Amino acid sequence: METTTARYAGILFHPTSIRTKYGIGDLGQKAYQFVDKLHSTGATLWQILPLGPTGYGNSPYASRSTFAGNELLIDLETLVREGYLNRNDIAFPPEYTTGRVEFDRVREYKLPLLKQAAKAFLLSRKERMAFADFKKQNESWLDSYAVFMTLYDEKYHDARWMLWDEKYSQQTLKKYSAQAEIYRVLQFFFLKQWLSLKAYANSLGIKIIGDIPIFVGADSADTWANIHLFKTDAKGEYSAISGVPPDNFSATGQRWGNPVYDWKVHEETGFAWWIGRIRKQLELCDIIRIDHFRGFDAYWEVKASCPTAEDGKWVKAPGKAFFKVLEAEFGHLPIIAEDLGFMTESVNRLRKSNHLPGMKIFQFGFTRLPDGSFNTWDTFLPHNWEEDFVAYPGTHDNETIRGWYDSQDEGMKDIVRQYLGSNDEEIVWAFLTSLMLSHAQYAIVQLQDVLGLGNEARMNTPSTCGDFNWSWSVDIEDFTPWHTARFRHLVDISGRNGKTYAERMEELKRKTGQTGRA
Repeated sequence: METTTARYAGILFHPTSIRTKYGIGDLGQKAYQFVDKLHSTGATLWQILPLGPTGYGNSPYASRSTFAGNELLIDLETLVREGYLNRNDIAFPPEYTTGRVEFDRVREYKLPLLKQAAKAFLLSRKERMAFADFKKQNESWLDSYAVFMTLYDEKYHDARWMLWDEKYSQQTLKKYSAQAEIYRVLQFFFLKQWLSLKAYANSLGIKIIGDIPIFVGADSADTWANIHLFKTDAKGEYSAISGVPPDNFSATGQRWGNPVYDWKVHEETGFAWWIGRIRKQLELCDIIRIDHFRGFDAYWEVKASCPTAEDGKWVKAPGKAFFKVLEAEFGHLPIIAEDLGFMTESVNRLRKSNHLPGMKIFQFGFTRLPDGSFNTWDTFLPHNWEEDFVAYPGTHDNETIRGWYDSQDEGMKDIVRQYLGSNDEEIVWAFLTSLMLSHAQYAIVQLQDVLGLGNEARMNTPSTCGDFNWSWSVDIEDFTPWHTARFRHLVDISGRNGKTYAERMEELKRKTGQTGRA
């Protein structure tokens, strides 16, 4: 039977993980080199993590703003070429010796240079109309973010705005508007550089999958400027926070600490804030992964005063009305629903009724029945996957394939070897082959797994905080022609080139003058 559905492959790799002499990945030459290498694999998707400016813990899922871009991603060498910095300004960066992103040292070195470039921009007469247009198009969030960061940097040195004397108001925005122009310029730099990189990827047929955490950071410009959209008490402080209930992984549940939405207010405003959030993400990316999708159906709410998540409750959210409004505003949205964890039939209906692909994590599939035998019915095994899913060996929150396999007991290793028909040495590529040949329409692989790296390359360990998380980096040259060729072989044999059978046959017909069928 000839399928009418295109199949896709992609690589998950966050820009901060590109190793540069400036201590962190950026939107410069090496990012373009990665896109070229990705293109050479035949894959047509590049998945990233949230692009927002990170705060304490450096997590892109706890951003200072859901609308702004991470200033640390701005390429200094581009600013030199544009005349906003001198070559000597960036000639002697610190020596970074750990091989990982040292966020504090990077901020200490890079932010003063970025602000220096922003001041030079403001003194020049270049790009004035483009900058004015940028400010007008982004005024719904830009002013509040720029003032928030100015107050954080120059007055309070602490993003916990609940402790500030300066509360959000039009008077506050006006008072600090001139000082905040620096951060407006930095956002202009970021957007210009990012959209240039995105346009280059798109020109090669590569689409970018972005990421939206369903909740926002408590210490963010989003909450500072829009506190009415969140549940608060009589003092104006958060009355409830998000999390997940106790499970096999945690006897006390997980207390995330993000404020929860007052969905009634969102409904009364026609979900205007969310519409703006989605519109911004569609400017930055081609496809959006929404983290913790089940929260649009019901979410675990905990009193802010509770030290754990044990005493929380499930609270219904207006997911049906929300997605109806989004469809009316944007048409059918290119959204991936992160539907991992405890899913109810109600959540599944919400996802399927909106024709959104869910997620499958291959690592999760290797489970045992009560008698210790291999559970071949596990829904995370490739032979049980349906088409409307995005399949991953693991995501940024999981171990790498090699790290996961090496951590298993010998009994589980034998199950994995038998399932994949592989020896220990080839287990990673056997994993990837099984995933790519599955029925899932999308297959996304971490770059760490293409490179065959162990848990030293793990991006994040949930419920932990430290310098190890989010700091993995790699030299782009380590993504060698051998790796790209071998991954391309999997893309080719699995038909994951982003084209339907009919499109592929038409392409062959144009090239050969034949139908392509023997």
